[in-house]
Amino acid sequence: MAGASLLTLLDDIATILDDVALMTKVAAKKSAAMADDVSVMTKVAAQKTAGVLGDDLALNAQQVTGVRADRELPVVWAVAKGSMVNKAILVPAALLISAFLPWLITPLLMVGGAFLCFEGCEKLAHKFLHSPQKDAAAHAQHIQANANPAVDVVALEKDKVQGAVRTDFILSAEIIAITLGTVATAPLAQQVAVLVGIAVLMTVGVYGLVAGIVKLDDLGLWLSQRTGTAAQTLGRGILAAAPRLMKALSVVGTAAMFLVGGGILVHGVPALHHAIEGLGAAAGGLPLGGLWSALATQGLNALAGLVAGAVVLAGWMLLGRLRGTSAGH
Repeated sequence: MAGASLLTLLDDIATILDDVALMTKVAAKKSAAMADDVSVMTKVAAQKTAGVLGDDLALNAQQVTGVRADRELPVVWAVAKGSMVNKAILVPAALLISAFLPWLITPLLMVGGAFLCFEGCEKLAHKFLHSPQKDAAAHAQHIQANANPAVDVVALEKDKVQGAVRTDFILSAEIIAITLGTVATAPLAQQVAVLVGIAVLMTVGVYGLVAGIVKLDDLGLWLSQRTGTAAQTLGRGILAAAPRLMKALSVVGTAAMFLVGGGILVHGVPALHHAIEGLGAAAGGLPLGGLWSALATQGLNALAGLVAGAVVLAGWMLLGRLRGTSAGH
């Protein structure tokens, strides 16, 4: 009897171990599937936030112009830390909205899309609303203040960092709102993983690239002073390309604002969305139909964004005139 009881006990233990192994395999498969879902949703969210990313890069790179060369990286680092604090506030707020006020996600996306289009139109209108001479004078005055030993450089940097962090809060809110729209129907754990992943990825990516961009001229200068001909040629090329890169980032970022912002607004208006999709499908009947269909759809999304941005900008300027102030951010 004792032997039989021992064999029964061992059999029960083996059965339990088999059950544990099976549950472990099932949990591993579920974890792998969840990881795949998170990866896919993170990629989709990153693609949808590309417009904000382009603007974020250009804007933050411009924020440190005029700062002394030895203080550029500390300023970028200070703004990056502020950006992480912004996202640490915005991610829980987004999760609370998703849990208790899910109907608010679409209106928030529409507001974010409208703001993107407004910013794009404001950038286009800037050339007509502000003279290049005034912009150049303001830039020269800022550089002169940095070079003046009597000026408190720390206070200037503090003001610049605070302004950049405030701007980052708006851009981060757009990124989180767009990401939330992507994962709104996903389980809570996947929402948390994707939102946190996008927050970290965008912060590290944006400010890592900003740090590299603002130091391009230093790299070019260092290479141009080397003894080798190849290094000098490369250095001069970098020095010549750095300003063009900033302008290219600004142009690409502005175009992406209309594409992404317009796309968000169009998706929020079903009738307009179906009309644009229909025109895109009609363009698909042309030679190279897939290309023309994509161009037609994206072009109409951008046009819708341009119109919406112009309307918001006009309203903002009118409000500024009624309040006796100038239009601006």
